[in-house]
Amino acid sequence: MTNFLPLYFQEQGLTATKIGWLMAVGPFTSLFAQPFWGYMSDKYKTIKKMMLICLVGVIISSIILFQMGSFLTLLFLCGVFFSFMAPIGALGDSLAQRTSQFIGTAFGTIRMWGSIGFAVTSLIGGHILSRIGIDNLLYPYLVFALIAFGLVWKVSDVNAAAKPINLKGAVSVIFQSRFILFLFFIMFVTIAHRTNDSFLGIYIKQLGGSESLIGLAWFVGVAVEAVVFLLSPYWMRFLNEITYIVVASGLYGLRWLLFSFAETPSHVILLQSMHGITFGIFYLCAFQFVTKLLPEEFRATGQLFFISAFFGLSGIIGSLGGGMVLDHFGGAALYKLLSYFAFAGCIGLITYKTYSRKKSVCQAKHVYEKSI
Repeated sequence: MTNFLPLYFQEQGLTATKIGWLMAVGPFTSLFAQPFWGYMSDKYKTIKKMMLICLVGVIISSIILFQMGSFLTLLFLCGVFFSFMAPIGALGDSLAQRTSQFIGTAFGTIRMWGSIGFAVTSLIGGHILSRIGIDNLLYPYLVFALIAFGLVWKVSDVNAAAKPINLKGAVSVIFQSRFILFLFFIMFVTIAHRTNDSFLGIYIKQLGGSESLIGLAWFVGVAVEAVVFLLSPYWMRFLNEITYIVVASGLYGLRWLLFSFAETPSHVILLQSMHGITFGIFYLCAFQFVTKLLPEEFRATGQLFFISAFFGLSGIIGSLGGGMVLDHFGGAALYKLLSYFAFAGCIGLITYKTYSRKKSVCQAKHVYEKSI
């Protein structure tokens, strides 16, 4: 339901620039909140309890947030709200990844259910809001949050690695050069992705769409995403993760370029089917790739650091910059700019892939020469 927040703020009379600030403060707090909750889950060997604590924080902070009207108050409360909200999905993905290893199934087939949940709530939420008005966003949001709390309560934790961890070890793992370089290049793609997350609803509104059409657009995109996750055990056999990430980056660029030519909400809804292919492939493969780079005892910490870069830092840049571009140049110019970012990321990731391959060959050659 957070994808309706920009529309709610617009209904309160805020400009796209101010909405950008509000949507950026959340990712800013998540830069610290997500690694913190990831570290806490590794330290105390439980993901489920951390998710429950975050959900309680979300429910309480959302009730307060929707009572406020002052921009500065909203700015502060968005930070509080997102410091609990942002880690929930990341912790869920970490738990899904551990569960998939524990039961011997593909991560994508479990992660698919998160996409289905997002699709259903977007569609139902859009229809509800078109009837009761965007001003009443709090009520469906609370209903879905309470349902989430009940479901997480029923979920089983998965035992983590028994090795004790410390902060120094976590920092050394996170700041390894291969990991940081990968995050740098994917951010060109993720900045564009997060900008769309913040302003897709407003763009559809500008083209003459309603709340129900915005919900439908998200439903279409995430429904295709769920299918991509479901079929991941089959298509992931053919290429390695980094190759799929490069391909998805190029498709992201094409997607945003086509968005810039959209003339009606129907065009956007049709193009939203590309969300499943671009985000589905990109996120799943990037998550798997990062997981392989991390020691098991620091896995949740590293995964949430990756997600804080994917959704956090990228969200700050995308929300602030996207709001300003939207205010001054319009939606078409914004999406054309996003396509340039995605294509730049694609080129960077090709460079990263080539560099990684050469480094692996050199290391293998060095080991061979040492053995003889």
